[in-house]
Amino acid sequence: MPPIETIFAILLVVFLLFLVLGGVAIFFMVKLGKKAAKSAKKATTRLSAHVNAMGTGEAAEIERLRLDLRREVGLTRQAIDQAHASGWGLGDLPHLMAELAKQAEVQDQQLGIYAQQLRISSVVDHVTAERLREHQAKLTAMCARIRADLMRTQVQHASGGIDDLSSRTDLEIEARRPAPFSDPLDEIDDLYRKTIQNRQEPS
Repeated sequence: MPPIETIFAILLVVFLLFLVLGGVAIFFMVKLGKKAAKSAKKATTRLSAHVNAMGTGEAAEIERLRLDLRREVGLTRQAIDQAHASGWGLGDLPHLMAELAKQAEVQDQQLGIYAQQLRISSVVDHVTAERLREHQAKLTAMCARIRADLMRTQVQHASGGIDDLSSRTDLEIEARRPAPFSDPLDEIDDLYRKTIQNRQEPS
């Protein structure tokens, strides 16, 4: 029979193991909970922006600007991801897109704060509103220019592939054509004509 100290040592090791596993489980649960809370907060913010954009007045117009900016940035990021997956040379575009997305996030926050102030107070700061609209126009124009350049590159790639496919199709069709069929009677007639011609020629 093992001594009592050995049994206590085994129980202590098992207890410590359970403590470690419990700590790891709690850590991941807290981390998952924070992530879920962050996602829920973001979803709530986006939903409230959609609801507020359906109204009338300047605050609703500002909310619509936020939605337009998010859509433009999302479409541009998606276009860059697709181009990257296709193996195109993007140069510094991904880095520029990351900076643009950061600026768009700042702009989105500023628009949200301004729209909130408009809903609370009747005093309108027209100078700030114009600056925000100006920034909005610049950011959305940059997104449009990036997408236009990527579309141009995509069309060039497609054009090269289509031209190559067309050339190969022509070659294959030409190769599959049967050799011209010659009528034996025409060959006999041609041979007879040559024989008569040779006889008529003076030797």
